[in-house]
Order: sequence, then C-alpha cells, then structure tokens
Amino acid sequence: MRLSILFLALTACGAASAQPASNTASPRGLDVRDLVMLDRVSDPRIAPDGKSVAFQLRETDLEANKGVNGIWLRSLAGADGPKRLTTKGTNSTAPRWSADGRSIYFLSPRGGTNQVWRVDLSGGDARQVTDYPLDVGSFAVAPTGRALALSFEVFPDCKDLACTKSRLDEKGKSKTSGLAFDELFIRHWDTWKNGTRSQLFVADVDASGKAEASPAWVTRGIDGDVPSKPFGDDAEYTFSPDGKTVVFGARIAGKTESWSTNFDLFAVPADGSSAPRNLTDANDATDTGPVFSADGRTLYYRAMKRPGFEADRYAIHAMEFPGGKPREIAPGWDRSAESISPSPDGRTLYVHAGDLGQTKLFAIDPGKGEARVVAQGGAISAYDVGDDEIVFARDTLKSPAHLFRIDLKGGNERKLTDFNAARLAAIRFGEYEQFEFEGAGGDRVHGFVVKPSGYVPGTKYPVAFIIHGGPQGSMGDSFHYRWNPQTYAAQGFAVVFVDFHGSTGYGQGFTDAISGDWGGKPLEDLQKGLAHALASYDFLDGGRVCALGASYGGYMVNWIAGNWSEPFRCLVSHDGVFDNRMMGYATEELWFDEWEMKGTPYDAPANYEKHNPVAHVGKWSKPMLVIHGQLDFRIPVEQGIGAFTALRRRDIPAQFLYFPDENHWVLKPQNSIQWHDTVNAWLKRWTASSGSEPAPTR
Repeated sequence: MRLSILFLALTACGAASAQPASNTASPRGLDVRDLVMLDRVSDPRIAPDGKSVAFQLRETDLEANKGVNGIWLRSLAGADGPKRLTTKGTNSTAPRWSADGRSIYFLSPRGGTNQVWRVDLSGGDARQVTDYPLDVGSFAVAPTGRALALSFEVFPDCKDLACTKSRLDEKGKSKTSGLAFDELFIRHWDTWKNGTRSQLFVADVDASGKAEASPAWVTRGIDGDVPSKPFGDDAEYTFSPDGKTVVFGARIAGKTESWSTNFDLFAVPADGSSAPRNLTDANDATDTGPVFSADGRTLYYRAMKRPGFEADRYAIHAMEFPGGKPREIAPGWDRSAESISPSPDGRTLYVHAGDLGQTKLFAIDPGKGEARVVAQGGAISAYDVGDDEIVFARDTLKSPAHLFRIDLKGGNERKLTDFNAARLAAIRFGEYEQFEFEGAGGDRVHGFVVKPSGYVPGTKYPVAFIIHGGPQGSMGDSFHYRWNPQTYAAQGFAVVFVDFHGSTGYGQGFTDAISGDWGGKPLEDLQKGLAHALASYDFLDGGRVCALGASYGGYMVNWIAGNWSEPFRCLVSHDGVFDNRMMGYATEELWFDEWEMKGTPYDAPANYEKHNPVAHVGKWSKPMLVIHGQLDFRIPVEQGIGAFTALRRRDIPAQFLYFPDENHWVLKPQNSIQWHDTVNAWLKRWTASSGSEPAPTR
C-alpha cells in the first residue's frame, strides 16, 4: 500500500488508555494529555460465521512512554460490549481468524521474540504457534487453515533462519561499527540498512496448532523486501482460496531501489517448489494489494500508471488467474482506491477512498464499473466485509475512531464500540464546517474552519492556520493524533485549514497540479482560502494569525516566510524542507523529489531553485518555531538546523525544538505532550496582544 509519507507526518502519535475523566467536570476543550491517552480501535476482522468481530485496541502506558496493543472481541448480534481476549499490558497485534472460526491468531513478543500466538474462543490461555529464532514481522492464515505465511528479516545469502540469527549475534559481539555500502538506499525512514531483507516464508500447521520448524522460503531469489519497508504488512501478500499459491508484491532493488516505484505482483507455489513468477511485468509503476475472488478465478489488485510517482491514482484491476491479462475496473471513477475487498458472492468490490475532505466506503460493480457510496461522514480507516454486513472504523473532527456495523441488505448502521465515552464526557469539541472558494486557476477548493471549544458569539479569536503535508494528502474531517485541530480549539484558537492543489480526494488532475509547482498554485490557494475564511467568519481575528505545518506543510511555512509574511504573527515549521537542492541529495526516497521537481538536482537545477525557501531568507521577518527529529531520514535534521540558523543569524525571534529519539513523526506520548506544550506556548506568545503588531520579544 502506498502511504504518502510526508502526509503521514501530520497523523501519527501515540494513543490509548488512562483513568476516565469525571462525568461531573465542567466542560473543557481537548488537551494533549487527553489526546495521547485515548484508546484507539483498528483492524476489524469479522468471524467466518459472521457473529462477531475481532479487532485491535491500543492503550497508552504513559509511565512506560509507549502504546500497548491488545486483541478484543465484540458480538455483532447482541448488545454485549467488547471483551478483552489477550492479557492486559502484553502487546498483541494483528488479529486473524482461524479457518474454522474457533480461534484467533495474533502477533505478540510476550515470549521474548515476536511470534504468532493463538487464543481459543472456548477459553484458556493463549498458546504459542511459532517458535523461530527471528521475529515474525507479519503473517497471514491460509484459507484452508493448514498453513501460515510469515515474514522475517533475513540475510539473502543465508540458507535458513538460524543462519541469519547466528550472523546477527556475531555482529552484535563485534567491536567495530562501520558499515560499507556500494549502492544507494543506505538508510530508510529512520533505520540504516544492515544487509537484511524482509522475506516471505510458508509454514505448515499441524493438528495441534503448531507451525513446522523449517518453513519454506517462497521469495528466495527476490532482491526486494516482502512486505515492503517501512510500513508494509500482510495486505501486500495473499493466499489463493485453495491455499496452494501465494501472490505477493515486491520492488526488485538492484541499483534503482532509491528512485524506483516499480512494484510488481508475483505468484509462487505455497510449498516453494518453484521460483516466483512475475504477473505484472508489463507495468513499470506500482502494482500492489492482491486479493482473490472467493472462487479463486480472479485476482484483484491496485495499480498506478506512471513510474516514479508515488501519488498517482490507484486504479482497480482484475486479472483472470493464473494467466489472464489485466483489465481496469471503473476507469472513469476519478478516485484513488486505498484497498479492495470483494464480496463473498463476487458481485461487488468494496473500496475506501478519499473524497472531498472525507474518506468514504464505496461499492463498485466489477462488470459495469459503477461506484456508489456505502458509508460516509468523517474518515473510514479500516473495514472488513462479511456475507451480510461490513464492519468499519470511522473517526471525525469531533470523535476518535469507533467501530460501526452496516447491514448490507437494509443499510442500517450501528455503533459497536465507545471506549472513550467516559474519558471524553467532560470534553467540549469545537464545532466545525467545510467551506468552498475559488482557488488557483478558478478551480473549486475546499477547506475547514473549527470554532474554539469555548466559543462565545461576538468574540474574535486568534487563528491557527494549519498547512497539511504530503503534499499529496488531505486534512479533512478526521481525528489526527498530532495535528488535531481540537487541541488548538481548546487553547482558545479558531482553526482554518485548506486542501490546496495537490491534495487527494478531488480528482487526480487536482492532485497532479502541485508537481513542479510547490510554491505556486498551493500558495495561491492558501492565500485565497485564508482570505475567504476571514471574510466569511466574523469570529476570526485577522490581526492574530499564525501559520503552522509539518513536512510539506513545514516547507510551505518556510516558503511563506519569504513570500507571504502578512498577516502572520508567527510561524511553526516541523520537519520542513529549507533547501530544495540539498533535499534532493540527502533524502532517501529519491523518487519523490525527482518526480516533484521534474528531474535530478544536477539535470534540472532550475526546478529545485524555482520555489526554494533558502533563496528568500533575506525577506524573512516573522518569529518562527522550528522542530525536527534526529532520526528523520526523509527530511534530514540539517534542514531544520539550517532554518533555525538563518533565523537567529538574522536576529529574528526563533526557537528550535529538537528530538534526538524521534523520526519524521513524534511517536512517544511524553514527547507528544512536550511538542504540543511548546507549540501552544509559541502561538500564545505571539498572538497574546491585540492589534497588527506582534508581541515584543522576551
């Protein structure tokens, strides 16, 4: 699955559980201390008999400064609430049903390494299914129930798992630490390469439920990661319904790994008896997300068309299996599918996709290509399809994710979980609405405005103007875990954000418009969007506005500093690009910059300089908070240091917040609290006084 990494910088942080808030407390806004402690539901999986749903719940151990996941079960028929299946405090993830529906498999490191476990619904303690010398990265259960697909990090030249374990142990004992590289992609996301690859194995499961000791290495010889790194999972591979074949996605590395987006789908016998066969070699762009029809005759998957472009539209494809030619389904549907799930009867494909500031669930007729909305309102992040129902997770600007069930026959929707009800009972969320305006080129552009949680009619409020990352992403009706507009509304700010040209969910042409024009149309949209909001909502104080953003949003803040200084009182740039040219050499996923800037820094230097923030430092004047993590290899920390140096060298008020243990995201709950407190203090400092001049430097 493609993840727009720069956009993800807006959405990741810790979450989970704490003591519930008192129901008698006076209403107040959502504070970061509430935010990081919220329970988070995800990954719903309907039982084979359709009577219950298993799912994952993340709770926060604030003292340990981490999130802890557990597996829960909820009946779909009765009124009984969810019940915990795994031991509290032990991390358990990825619930997957056994073929007979009597037990649930999951991943857990409770034995010292990450292995597959199984809990029987009839009762009793969870039992360990796999016992390998390496961590299991991900897994899938064969439809027959007689095998597991398992991913491990292994050295490609090793003959078995024990060889990799032995070599890693030897490396751990070595007194030298140098790493030598011959090709690019020497590091990725937040990790330096150590020579291992994620590879796929298949293990038979015996009658007692134990996996065999020597699984078959089915991706041997594939010079690539299966699943992909750093965020790939079991959605990138699947068993055929008869369990005899595994289809997986992989990008062959070679010399081009750091600038290629050419993922292909491969088919291989589940017993590893022959080499993998490339199914999509004709397409040099991304092919991913394989799923079979129930009868095994059709393979569905998602595919892009343009090599090198990670934000191209994901089209839905079908291929007769094992040897047919692919055909596109719904080519006229101008949305990008984030998943595919065929109905059991094969008559419908369910997908979720961004659409006008929401993420909706669609049903698509595979023959006619017609799409209709099944569920909407907010952001649908995960779902599972049963015979008669769909269970999905949905969040909004006023609610963290809950699970819902929708009846496919009657269309009735029912809420299944409400873990945070007590904790949020005393929270008053700011009301919000979506607006439209005429943006760059006369196009219709969308945005949102959120009122302060303690809004009083007739009062004017300072404005937090948030700019999303990606840039091919969207900041819409969803519940973020760092850039959550409600946390600013709780501090007495009104919040405005705009889905400028480049955003997703408005058609691929709108998304494409930003490439090669980072500081052009998006800046015009932001200018017109803020002007529209200030003119339309009388509670916005146009004399007290601060702009803030992360990743591309941080880049835009740096660009704004030299190209649109008014009406801003202050700026916040998190993990932002400061020098486009150096970014083109220092980032790890070169395909991103080389597509966005239409070439390499040496072949197309003018493109990198066209909208380069570093070229406009002489016009910077507004106070700026700069934030960066040491482990951010997407936008290296020197970009943030460079911006801070430029500010202070020119004697502009500035602050640099540095996280030595964070990557492109802020993941640790305690660090998230520090991040919010620092940002809020900065906004309040520069918007405290009325009038057009900023508060004096302290």
